Amino acid sequence: MGSTVADNGKLSDLPQQRRFVTAHNEEGKAVVHSHQDLEWRAYDADQLAFSVVYTTSSTPPDLNGDKDILIHQGVMESGQLGLVNPNGSVLRYVDFKPGYRCGMHRTQSLDYGIVMEGHIQMVLDSGETHDLKRGDIAIQRATQHQWVNTSQTEWARMLFVLQECAPLYVGGQEFGEDLGKHSELPASRKE
Repeated sequence: MGSTVADNGKLSDLPQQRRFVTAHNEEGKAVVHSHQDLEWRAYDADQLAFSVVYTTSSTPPDLNGDKDILIHQGVMESGQLGLVNPNGSVLRYVDFKPGYRCGMHRTQSLDYGIVMEGHIQMVLDSGETHDLKRGDIAIQRATQHQWVNTSQTEWARMLFVLQECAPLYVGGQEFGEDLGKHSELPASRKE
């Protein structure tokens, strides 16, 4: 399991992000329920940092009585959140140290990966490589891949939305989660 990042609450030199969660008052008007700086966890010898912004645990999520907020808090307090949240979604920032190359991996999920800062290279197990810049989006469909920060001086940041998907079969073979060398990353649990 990763370690909580100390000092300024983050590992990289990229700006600290804040989360604002809205709700409704008794008159049905929109209000901010809570806001806070994001918390970060370091992995892979401080070359990678995660910040979970929000989770849902059902589709569609139930917002009545702030049920989704309470469930999210429970998921985070449990310490059991893997890369993917069963039956739900995970919104997560990921910071990549300059020159960092994560291991080849696959999650059983449909992911939207948006480059927020820097440049990142997407490498697929077929050997394909694609360079992504700020604003580019990768739609990862349970594919084996890795991320490479090609800069030797600048951190890169991506924002991911991960949604659990049905088991994937290709040529009769099931392709499930494979964290490769990332044994310290939180494996997704099944329900």
